Amino acid sequence: MHESYTIESTRKIEDNISSNLEAINEQSRNYVKDILILIKKEVGINKVLSILLFGSQRAKSEATAVSDCDLLIIFKNRVSNHHIKEIEKYFIALEIKHKFRSFDTKLPNKILGVIQQTTGIFVSHFLTKVKYWEKANFHKIFRVNKVFSAVFAPRNIVLGNVVSNSTILYGDNVIEKIKPKIQITFFEMIKSIIMNLMISFFSILISVFKNLEPTRYQLEAIKWALKASNFYCFRDTESLEAISERFISFERVRGQKSARRFFNTFLNLRKSPQNDMNFMIRCPIRIIKIHLRAILYKKLVIRRKKTRILTKIIEPIIQDRTFPLRI
Repeated sequence: MHESYTIESTRKIEDNISSNLEAINEQSRNYVKDILILIKKEVGINKVLSILLFGSQRAKSEATAVSDCDLLIIFKNRVSNHHIKEIEKYFIALEIKHKFRSFDTKLPNKILGVIQQTTGIFVSHFLTKVKYWEKANFHKIFRVNKVFSAVFAPRNIVLGNVVSNSTILYGDNVIEKIKPKIQITFFEMIKSIIMNLMISFFSILISVFKNLEPTRYQLEAIKWALKASNFYCFRDTESLEAISERFISFERVRGQKSARRFFNTFLNLRKSPQNDMNFMIRCPIRIIKIHLRAILYKKLVIRRKKTRILTKIIEPIIQDRTFPLRI
């Protein structure tokens, strides 16, 4: 009786997840299905609180050659950190199997692998526990280097993007619990500039080694510059095409043509990556411009809000009072 109930319950879970996977491409669907098999075998689906799909694969129209399939798996607190660390290697193997991560034993690629794991860049799975999620503990959620994330990562902006751009594949709705803890500040934008410039310069530095795919890192830097700046301004997660149009409109008229050329190149390279040194060299300046435009826009919005509030406060006082002198 218990066994038949478990089988029926598992089937319902699989059917529910399958219905949520219809919008993503076949590569990602197969990857998620293998992830579920792994979880059932090594941990047990009953020990998972929630599975979130976020990022570009969530919207089929945005899936490109450089897109990964971002999954956040939140385990219940009774799953030990040791157990999570033990099964990590199986998740990495599935990323390689489904071509979301390359496997190369050469030293440069091994170094890149360490950098990716430390920063979370090009990682398609994140394993965490309920207590870390509820505390919005960034380095524990994304299993990245604690010092690096504290100094350089725009943690609230990244978390805000994840929360606003997630589909719950399975389990509880954990999104509302974390929203009040996400506070976006001007300082977050400074960290975003520094982090994306670091990735951009790193990409240029390794550009002589074409087999390391330096363009992918540059595209990631521009993507996150756009996403971070857009979230800072609008608190939404529009497509990269829509965000690019917003930032083209932020430019002065004479600069819009150049901006449009840059963003068109960026979007085309995401669909078909190739080494483009002209694009690579222009990226650091564009990263700075994107962030500065966002900061100026936000400053203007805040100033207008203050003016409106001040006007609403002053106007009734003037209307209600009777002055002795009138013209």
